[in-house]
Amino acid sequence: MLNIDDFKKVQIKAGTIISAEPIEGSEKLFKLSVDFNEKNPRQVLSGIAKFIKPEDLIGTICAFVTNLEPREIMGLKSEAMIMALSGNFPNEAGEFFSLLKVSENIPPGSVVR
Repeated sequence: MLNIDDFKKVQIKAGTIISAEPIEGSEKLFKLSVDFNEKNPRQVLSGIAKFIKPEDLIGTICAFVTNLEPREIMGLKSEAMIMALSGNFPNEAGEFFSLLKVSENIPPGSVVR
């Protein structure tokens, strides 16, 4: 169990996806460029390719964990983590997937409190 002080360490921000493309050699990874209202967009790698098309991500505002240590995946650096729900339906065949989307009028970089 986390206490409230541990949870407060996690920084979750709204980010606008400005580009999305498959990563060569991977069936599940996309390379995203995400605007957090910082000097430069961040590169975010995400294993969501089997659930959504890259062109459907452009312009989407989602919640991202932004204070994780950067991680290298397939030789590329990921600088945040998109938040999504996925799994199997209980007592049914099939999977579900949903990005944690943010309302269109929320500015990039807004912090979840």
